Amino acid sequence: MNLFFNRKNAISYTVDTAFDNNFKISVQNGEVVVCAPWYLSNKQIQTVVSEKTNWILEKLKEYEQRKTLGYENIILFGKTYSTKVTFKFTKVPEVTLNDTSIDVILPNSYKDKNISSVMEFIRTKLYMEVANQELEAILEKTRLNLKLAPENVELKYMKNVLATCDNNQNITINPELFKYKKEVIEYVIVHEFCHLKYKTHSKAFYNMIKNYIPNYETLTADLNDTQY
Repeated sequence: MNLFFNRKNAISYTVDTAFDNNFKISVQNGEVVVCAPWYLSNKQIQTVVSEKTNWILEKLKEYEQRKTLGYENIILFGKTYSTKVTFKFTKVPEVTLNDTSIDVILPNSYKDKNISSVMEFIRTKLYMEVANQELEAILEKTRLNLKLAPENVELKYMKNVLATCDNNQNITINPELFKYKKEVIEYVIVHEFCHLKYKTHSKAFYNMIKNYIPNYETLTADLNDTQY
């Protein structure tokens, strides 16, 4: 272990010997590693480290921020939750939903992984879990109101599609639907149930929706460019 001091900071670093002319400084899991040609003296290495002080300190700061970092917000039932990621000695990821935030604890072994990909995986798992918990009650309410029932209902991720009803009376729901407000979720499900009776978006189809959700046109404004 080597130390470099200036007036404001102290930087500790380890040196790996390289058997070529390449000189490289990297920050790996919060540690500064210098890969230097075998013929450089400690004083020469320290001179280069001194020249790179600002860059090293910036990378160390980025690492500390990643240890407890807010990532992309997650929207659930129309409410935006900030996400905070913490690395700890644990075997599996843990997710806690709070009033305004989502706490994610990741194993230390994840530090070298692409955290954005890990967070995307956690986000999709969260939507699927919420969908499994909430969907049946909404389906039952819709069955009773419309006096209709599909052959089967499946939860499945689909690109740019929130829900579909096929010709065999099967309804597929995208778990991402649960990012929307509950009244929007109920509207989309009623929409698919109405397709059990009307295959096309006819006037009779929309009249049927309007009988159960008079303000459906207002709700559609929240759905952006997704299909259903």
